[in-house]
Amino acid sequence: PALRRLAHHLLARYQKGTRPVRDWRTTTNVAIDLMVYAILSVDEKDQVLTTYIWYRQHWTDEFLKWDPARFDNLTEISLPVESIWVPDILINEFVDVGKSPHVPYVYVSHHGEVQNLKPIQVMTACSLDIYNFPFDVQNCSLTFTSWLHHIRDINLSLWRQPELVKFDQSVFMNQGEWELLYVLSHFQEFSVKSSDSYAEMKFYVVIRRRPLFYTVSLLLPSIFLMVMDIVGFYLPPHSGERVSFKITLLLGYSVFLIIVSDTLPATAVGTPLIGIYFVVCMALLVISLTETILIVRLVHQQDLQPQVPAWVKHLLLERATILLCVRDRKKFSQSRTQSLDTSRQAENNDSTAKPTPYVCEEPRECGAGGGTRAALAFAGRPEGSAALQEVLRETTAIRQLLEKREEFRDVAREWLQVGYVLDVLLFRVYLAAVLAYSITLGTLWSVWRDA
Repeated sequence: PALRRLAHHLLARYQKGTRPVRDWRTTTNVAIDLMVYAILSVDEKDQVLTTYIWYRQHWTDEFLKWDPARFDNLTEISLPVESIWVPDILINEFVDVGKSPHVPYVYVSHHGEVQNLKPIQVMTACSLDIYNFPFDVQNCSLTFTSWLHHIRDINLSLWRQPELVKFDQSVFMNQGEWELLYVLSHFQEFSVKSSDSYAEMKFYVVIRRRPLFYTVSLLLPSIFLMVMDIVGFYLPPHSGERVSFKITLLLGYSVFLIIVSDTLPATAVGTPLIGIYFVVCMALLVISLTETILIVRLVHQQDLQPQVPAWVKHLLLERATILLCVRDRKKFSQSRTQSLDTSRQAENNDSTAKPTPYVCEEPRECGAGGGTRAALAFAGRPEGSAALQEVLRETTAIRQLLEKREEFRDVAREWLQVGYVLDVLLFRVYLAAVLAYSITLGTLWSVWRDA
């Protein structure tokens, strides 16, 4: 058969241990090509990229030529790769041998052109930058070079045009976490300490992470919790429910961070911005809880507080109300202290009704002269004088008690006004800080996503 006769003719006296040129000064030009088939994994901790590529080599073997007329017009034959000379081209970034299938044959044409096509699972070292996670773009290089032969023996070139290699995604499986943007190619000469130069062909595989999964599972829950924290400021501070609500939010956010800690990429040289974002959100929740505790403490120190200092009144009840667009301070205090007056109304009615020893049964006795006639009636009798003095002492004590309680109530009302004004002021400062932080992060992530 023609195939067997041709194979015997080509390999009978073939020496695969030497470079296949008749003149040793002739340079063997190896054209290479690369197509990315899949991105298998990206290990941020170990800085390893695992890809599956289709790799092609092309060179001319001067000892594998024949006349097709002598072999039944046969112009191409497949030969065992172990039987012929193959260039020692490796990838410099190799860190481990992947599970690549073995292709035992190469194609040889009658002009001596050899084509070596094989799929390779490549595990290469790559400097991964995760600061922009989950909107990160990674640029990993694959450097093909001859490990032994310098450029005078083996030179490298690109099989196809760089533009065709750059945007070729015909075989790429793009259903995973990573999408292939483009593949850049670059040729250069490399030398070490003034030694002989070596030819290098670099392929830069540029990939981008798809952020939808991480946006839904990481960013949205955090944003919802922060929104609920802002909404929690509308709970009245004197009710006591705001503290428990914010503590619940803080505990929920802590559990959320524990759950997502395994999802975030970890490296020994840097922290992604989303990790800093979570830490700042936790700090904002702690600041919000601290502010709530201080306001509740200020509001609930009612009867034990001294008078409000004059400078506090000037800053918070005058200047701050104008700054916060609260023009009518009396209306503001009335609306804010309505719940306090309601809660004390029943207590005041009971306390003022109990110590009254004299009640007018007839309406006429409660007139202008009713009190005088009653006093004269008691004064006309010896035992009436002592009773009248006791009534006067009781009435004076009740009046003093009511005046003192009213004074305490005024002080508590002023402190309540101070607490509410300070609460509104701190809330707006907190809201401005959250908005500025969110706009900054959103702008950065939008720029990275559209880059």
